[in-house]
Amino acid sequence: MTRIRKAVFPVAGLGSRFLPATKAQPKEMLPIVDRPLIQYAVEEAVAAGITELIFVTGRNKRAIEDHFDKAYELESELEASNKQQLLEIVRNVIPKNVNCIYTRQPAALGLGHAVLCARSIVGNEPFAVVLADDFMDASKPVLAQMTERYDYERASLLAVQDVPREHTRQYGIVSAAPYREQMEIVNGIVEKPNPEVAPSTLAVVGRYVLSNRIFEFLENLGAGAGGEIQLTDGIAALLKAERVLAYRYEGQRYDCGSKLGYLKATVAMGMKHPETGEGFRQYLSELEVCK
Repeated sequence: MTRIRKAVFPVAGLGSRFLPATKAQPKEMLPIVDRPLIQYAVEEAVAAGITELIFVTGRNKRAIEDHFDKAYELESELEASNKQQLLEIVRNVIPKNVNCIYTRQPAALGLGHAVLCARSIVGNEPFAVVLADDFMDASKPVLAQMTERYDYERASLLAVQDVPREHTRQYGIVSAAPYREQMEIVNGIVEKPNPEVAPSTLAVVGRYVLSNRIFEFLENLGAGAGGEIQLTDGIAALLKAERVLAYRYEGQRYDCGSKLGYLKATVAMGMKHPETGEGFRQYLSELEVCK
């Protein structure tokens, strides 16, 4: 029985909603307190037992590779300055048993195409897809919840949450039938439907555990919504061939692809951070008093 040991991180997007901050740095490197978004996503994957991190990159994404690489000059300077705590932080960005693999998405052809770019690296295994824009705050990492369910169900899983009907045009939306606690069997999925035609309000968010058969269907897809190869369309084809489950995860999601979601995540994590939490909560209470 194959366990999930590989995760694909599609990180080739331009991050145009955060310009000019993303003019010279990847949006995935935007920090939440003291760690970039991509590091939170990687830590979630590692906590789920993932040992192969596959980054599908594009132009101007070198900072992601540098972040997970060894920083000889920085480490030497910290060691010489006897800043041992900071040195350990830098040296342990990822565990030593975890490998980082990078491949390019040559053109911006959509999320489905980005996942397809990882096919030769994933091989004949089930795998996870993690979107760093979807910041997950959970006592048990969301991907770990999903890989445990996969070990039992041996079926593709999509992380889902209910959204207001007026927001359905922002998500892939599933129709599903009851199955087990927190899970439903998907019988349909459509990309960004208008509210009046959406089959439900159950939206797919940025965590997937997928059968490698998804590659067959992605390879034969034409352009979908927005003229791109949509992962949603690949999943729609996959669920006709095998079981796909919707999983209602435990935790709080922040849409860090939007400015408001990013600010909410920053506030939430700032209040929880061991160094800043107490002072930040006090500051926020003072702001409330001053209103």
